[in-house]
Amino acid sequence: MELAICTDVFADLSYTDMLDKVKSYGVNAVEMTAGGWGAQKHCPTAELMADEGKCKAYLAELDKRGMRISALNTSCNPLWPCETGEQYAQSMHDCVLLAEKLGVTKIVCMSGLPAGSEHDVTPNWITSSVTMTAYMQPTVDYQWRVTTEWWKKFAAFCREHGIKQIAIEEFPCMMVHNPESFWMLRESVGDDIIGINLDPSHLIAYGADPIQSARALKGAIYHVHGKDTRIERGMAAVNGLTDWKDVHDTASRNWNYVAVGCGKDLQWWKEFFSVVRMMGYNGDVSLEMEDFTMSTEAGVATSVDALQQTISR
Repeated sequence: MELAICTDVFADLSYTDMLDKVKSYGVNAVEMTAGGWGAQKHCPTAELMADEGKCKAYLAELDKRGMRISALNTSCNPLWPCETGEQYAQSMHDCVLLAEKLGVTKIVCMSGLPAGSEHDVTPNWITSSVTMTAYMQPTVDYQWRVTTEWWKKFAAFCREHGIKQIAIEEFPCMMVHNPESFWMLRESVGDDIIGINLDPSHLIAYGADPIQSARALKGAIYHVHGKDTRIERGMAAVNGLTDWKDVHDTASRNWNYVAVGCGKDLQWWKEFFSVVRMMGYNGDVSLEMEDFTMSTEAGVATSVDALQQTISR
């Protein structure tokens, strides 16, 4: 495995300054947002698509530093039935076209979340039915039908344009949010170009065990995010794991995204990466630093140090 960095954490830096910053940590691969809701500061998709000279100069900056693109990220909700959702869907297609132009064969994205019915415009994440199955199930059935139809077309588009791996992140408020829902999508679409971006932070926040999750995803892990979550003592014990508060409101939350090693200890991370490799993945581990309990510099340094000590090589 090799370490990469999701570069949105350095959104205040120019493209070249960002590359130098990443290189200063001893990291030679970058995951950059080229679509969706990310900052897109370091990957101006429209400009690169329109100007061959800019595209060559862009790649040259990587080459002269001995660096490479791990993946292009286009995370968003393309199934939101509104103008914004249409823009997100278009940005995902544009990301694929740019990846083809840059020679990148892997994209990272999310599955999306439709509205509750054909008459609705609000994405609706069904997480529990309890005794309400009679009126919840039609919503779930509708959402899976919409999701499957969209992904069959998008997977085919990706194949046509040289993408070999689509790594879907199991993200809250998305149809694919855990191993079970991932397999439902892959099997319903029927295309193994679709794999998972295994991000343990989300699974920890659900109360799952990402090590066991990795075993359940054998052969389908196409990308890994190095990201940790801490279940907050004295908060989760009272309120449980669900939390709607803003991620910046760290002191009031039941759990927080934290620098790697500040949630799970290094022994846990060593086992996690060992099992991930046992399950067939030996690619990049991309640090996604979203710890708002400390400075960006401290969070990146802490995480890089922890990941360099624990990833399987």
